[in-house]
Amino acid sequence: MAQENLKGASSLKSAARAAYLPGIDFTGTYFYNQRIINLLGEDAKLPTMKFDPTTMSYQYNVVTGPDGRPVVNPETGGYIPSEIAVIPKEAMSFDVHNVFAGAFTLTQPVYMGGQIRALNQIAGFGEKIAAAMSNNVAQEIVYSVDEAYWTVVSLKEKKKLAESFVALTDSLCYNVKMMLEEGVATKSDLLSVEVRNNEANVALSKVSNGLVLSRMVLAQICGLPPETQMQLEDEELNYTDLRPAAQVNLAEVYSRRQDLEIVRQSINLLKSKEALSLSEMLPKIALVGAYSFSNPNVIDGFKKRFGGGFSVGATLQVPIWHWGGDYKRYKAAKSNTAAQRMLLEDLEEKVQLQVNQAKFSLDEAEKTYRMTTLNLKKADENLTQARIGFMEGVLTTSDVLAAQTAWLSANSEKIDAEISVRLAHTYLSKVLGTLNFK
Repeated sequence: MAQENLKGASSLKSAARAAYLPGIDFTGTYFYNQRIINLLGEDAKLPTMKFDPTTMSYQYNVVTGPDGRPVVNPETGGYIPSEIAVIPKEAMSFDVHNVFAGAFTLTQPVYMGGQIRALNQIAGFGEKIAAAMSNNVAQEIVYSVDEAYWTVVSLKEKKKLAESFVALTDSLCYNVKMMLEEGVATKSDLLSVEVRNNEANVALSKVSNGLVLSRMVLAQICGLPPETQMQLEDEELNYTDLRPAAQVNLAEVYSRRQDLEIVRQSINLLKSKEALSLSEMLPKIALVGAYSFSNPNVIDGFKKRFGGGFSVGATLQVPIWHWGGDYKRYKAAKSNTAAQRMLLEDLEEKVQLQVNQAKFSLDEAEKTYRMTTLNLKKADENLTQARIGFMEGVLTTSDVLAAQTAWLSANSEKIDAEISVRLAHTYLSKVLGTLNFK
């Protein structure tokens, strides 16, 4: 999912670059009109004129009386034309029942107040955020795999330990039965040993089932079918000192941490959103070219056929007054950026504490491992002495069972301590940002 989000962010970045280039669009329309257009309500009657050489001007053709004077129309008070030009009503009627129109438009942004640049920056930082999120998820998966891996190793060792403990109780049970036949042990001693032997077998069954389930969990985390069988390299547990360098450069830790990288790129993204909000208050200029056509067209008289032509121009938009809305959005964007910076500072402090905690946990795990190693040596010696004392008759079955229990506990604690050291190393690598996830 993180990789798909990264692909989507890359596509958005490519889409943002396209805003620098001219856009070409086509628009088509169709209208049906119920009526035709009549520019004249009836036939138009227009007076005519003739040229008078004596006055060197045009004079209206009017009716004159016997005295040579123009006759006045008593109804209108105007002169009566002797000749008229008639424009029929039908000549100024246009059929617009069906109108088709279309236009190809090309728009080239010239200056958008920094809006296109801000959008490209936002898309670029969005891609970096998606990449950091993908890396962070991959790192979490690697850490989960490591935990599941060492859980399998731990249970494999505990299964061996449980098998050894069953063998010890079987041997003790056999010896007590022989001693019971010789009359040097009691029925109560045998029952106590048999109970412990049953408990050992139950524990072996539990750890065997736990090992099978842990292997299934590991396969599932690795993206494999749960029933997949795999042999782990470290199933034969062998402790080695993996202590990293004691000196930690926090600046380098901050730069490696992918969760901090997400916040850093978010700050950059919010700063670009500030520029985007600011662009709403700045003028915008664009060049526009178009080829438009229609049917009917009136380019050269009214004709019922397609006709059109080219046009070019420029547009200028200047924001003047929006009641402070754009400025308030700009201030809100700056506040969001400031809050994200505070979040980064807070996370860096927590990472510093996390690093110190991981180092202390590793030190504690290694000290615990050294102590459990010494305890195991003492438990081995104690078990050997208890078995010798039991065979010589100076110790009871309870003493042997107690020594076996202590031996089992010491071995289990040593395995847990060694696994804790491994996991502490992994966790420290995770918080330092050095856990390999690629």
